[in-house]
Amino acid sequence: MAKHTPMMQQYLSIKADYQDAFLFFRLGDFYEMFFEDAVKAAHELEITLTSRDGGDDRIPMCGVPYHAAKGYIETLVERGYKVAVCEQVEDPKAVKGIVRREVVQLITPGTMMERKTMDEKTNTYIVSVTDFADGSYGIACNDLTTGENTATLFRGTLEEVILEVHSLGAKELVVSSTFPIESIQKVIQQLQIVVSLEEDTAISDAFQPLVSKLTQTKLKETFGRLLNYLLKTQKRALDHLQPVELYDRNQFMKIDVHSKRNLELTETIRSKGKNGSLLWLVDKTKTAMGGRLLKQWIDRPLINRAAIEQRHHMVETLQDNFFIREDMKESLKEVYDLERLAGKVAFGNVNARDLMQLKRSLMQIPTLKDLVGQLGNDYADKMADSLDACPELTALLERSIKEEPPLSIKDGDIIKEGYNEKLDEYRFISKNGKTWISELERKERELTGIRSLKIGYNRIFGYYIEVTKSNLASLQEGRYERKQTLANAERFITDELKEKEAMILGAEEKIVQLEYDLFVQLREQVKTFIPRLQQLAKIVSELDVLQSFATVSEENHFVKPTLTDKREMFVKEGRHPVVEKVLESSRYVPNDCMMQDGLNIFLITGPNMSGKSTYMRQIALISILNQIGCYVPATEALLPVFDQIFTRIGAADDLISGQSTFMVEMLEANNAIAHATERSLILFDEIGRGTSTYDGIALAQAIIEYIHEHIGAKTLFSTHYHELTALEEQLHALRNVHVSAVEEKGKVVFLHKIKEGAADKSYGIHVAELANLPKTLINRAQEVLNSLEEDAPVASIPVQIVREVVEEKKKEEPKADILADDQLSFFSTAEEKPKKEEKLLSKEKDILEMLRKLDLLDTTPLDAINTLYAIQKKLKK
Repeated sequence: MAKHTPMMQQYLSIKADYQDAFLFFRLGDFYEMFFEDAVKAAHELEITLTSRDGGDDRIPMCGVPYHAAKGYIETLVERGYKVAVCEQVEDPKAVKGIVRREVVQLITPGTMMERKTMDEKTNTYIVSVTDFADGSYGIACNDLTTGENTATLFRGTLEEVILEVHSLGAKELVVSSTFPIESIQKVIQQLQIVVSLEEDTAISDAFQPLVSKLTQTKLKETFGRLLNYLLKTQKRALDHLQPVELYDRNQFMKIDVHSKRNLELTETIRSKGKNGSLLWLVDKTKTAMGGRLLKQWIDRPLINRAAIEQRHHMVETLQDNFFIREDMKESLKEVYDLERLAGKVAFGNVNARDLMQLKRSLMQIPTLKDLVGQLGNDYADKMADSLDACPELTALLERSIKEEPPLSIKDGDIIKEGYNEKLDEYRFISKNGKTWISELERKERELTGIRSLKIGYNRIFGYYIEVTKSNLASLQEGRYERKQTLANAERFITDELKEKEAMILGAEEKIVQLEYDLFVQLREQVKTFIPRLQQLAKIVSELDVLQSFATVSEENHFVKPTLTDKREMFVKEGRHPVVEKVLESSRYVPNDCMMQDGLNIFLITGPNMSGKSTYMRQIALISILNQIGCYVPATEALLPVFDQIFTRIGAADDLISGQSTFMVEMLEANNAIAHATERSLILFDEIGRGTSTYDGIALAQAIIEYIHEHIGAKTLFSTHYHELTALEEQLHALRNVHVSAVEEKGKVVFLHKIKEGAADKSYGIHVAELANLPKTLINRAQEVLNSLEEDAPVASIPVQIVREVVEEKKKEEPKADILADDQLSFFSTAEEKPKKEEKLLSKEKDILEMLRKLDLLDTTPLDAINTLYAIQKKLKK
């Protein structure tokens, strides 16, 4: 076994506790990595891999400068790695031998406090999940940057739990070592969630206030696991952690992760970005915390009618008070991220500039309070009363921190004059001491008559009197003490200069240290205001979201919806808000959706590209906008409160799980059927198209009948299976509607208008024509369609047209590789008929002769079709 140096032994002993993390080991001005860490880090960070002597052998090594480490750490964490930061915890000057080192923080994807790529309007969640014997799961969620904590109990499959974790945007999952993670390993990898282990679930007395609202032991255990993980990884005070908020999924509209993706609520399907999503449309927030709250509201629409109507009323009030709203927006622009500033204060990484942002934010609160109080709305009055400007904190920051402080808190020039007597004294000494130095320089020049004499300073020798060698004879003997010899000059010092030097340099050093100490004390004072700041942030962010709703509704001509407890939905001239916005100059065609009580299913037919899917999505988005408290894109709307929305729109394989498009389609359909209630909204687009026509029709009809008879949910079901339109005569709660289109001079014109009744055709060939398929191909398709509609055999159409299409695409066909026996067997089976007439026997002999002479290995597919046509023609004679 190789022997290692004492330093490498120290490294290995620390690394043993952090096997799943890169260990950034501080050596002087660098963080070094060794062994496998070095090899992997060199590759990931694109830095040089070298080696060093570690005892018996040379070992791989790489490193990064300590002042640039933040960027490298961020890169590794963004890629799903953990980084353990190991610092020297002793002064090397005061220690003989190896300096003691300890890991001071473990930075993980779920606990990174700051990063360049961090979206200020997006939460960074870390989630803990605990499984219990009764099949339930505890879920606890934390955003370390804001201190927010939530918890809920979940019932469902383990995969559904993980999808719920993913829907929260969690980057890290904390579980026990007995958690059955292996069964969902593929899903975890696919969703790129980092898994961490924590066994301890006990909550110390100091943190008991955080779980005061939790009555269930399961949730306390789940949050305890998460809390202990945070404490062990961060290794510092977490004073900004907020009490755990219990949320019940049944208190919000349930939208599964597939439906959120299909409806593009917070990100688009194609780009996975915000642009083009519902969030993009309605986000007119002015603060980062308002942006985060808006995303949370979209993820969890309300189902409490009174709460929804309260938000609607606030939006209406803000719309009616345009000038107050505009003044509010101007004030909100000046409010920084109070939640994350509070988190930085608690974490100990706040700087003086951050505290200036905090002060400027607090200075806007009195104005906001006054504006909100003028709205004349009961709920607005309550919000105004809750706006705590923290005047004591504002006053403290006003008298302590300079207006334009430096970024570093260790270089001084942070604290205002008048804040601390001792600091002012040191500053007086430093300032006047330098004035004295200038006066001394003037006196020495007069005394010696040397006009070039100067008093200088450097860090090594301190203050000195410098005289060029040509002027040395002018110096009074015994007055000066030699300090340094240069090539062209000599440097001296006097007792008087020594005294002043000690005073000035001592004062400057004391100024820097005292300013740092005062700032740390100030930071501790600010910590006491964290709960008030967090409460203030909640009110400000809610105001911000509500003004955003009012602004968006006004700009896009949304209307205030009326809510009903009846099972009816009337939307007049409804619009898809995002599509309408993207179209810009083009006029969006609005559509009604009139579903009275007792009418539950719209069976939608019509051509592709005509707007069936858009129509279905717009009804879902109108419902979601309504239940988050926003106005809706329509001229009039009477809406129920939906408990759930299920969608099956679009086609996508889940290749990682080994599931085809059709299997994904059936699984999503089953999810809706298994969980929907009569208060739900279901959107099914082209169910059954992933299999054969007859199978598809059968499944689609059975699903419609099941929803009609057993669920009774409001359902929009689009299809190309025109056979299903006959269900209107059999199912009393179903109506046919279609997206209209007309033909003009052989061309299809999509009207994008929903009308009653079934569509007469699908116009599929016209859509193919719009896609610029070859003209000959389009003509051939039309002939085949006409033949099918007339119930005539397709093969009876002359094949010369097919030959032209194929030869246009490819001049030379490959030889057909067909087994003659197989083809003969096919035709002999097709021609097996009772031989009652001599004429038929003669035809068969001729056909067999034709087949015998046919060289299948030298016959193109087109020639084979021609032969088939000739055979069929002969049989019909």
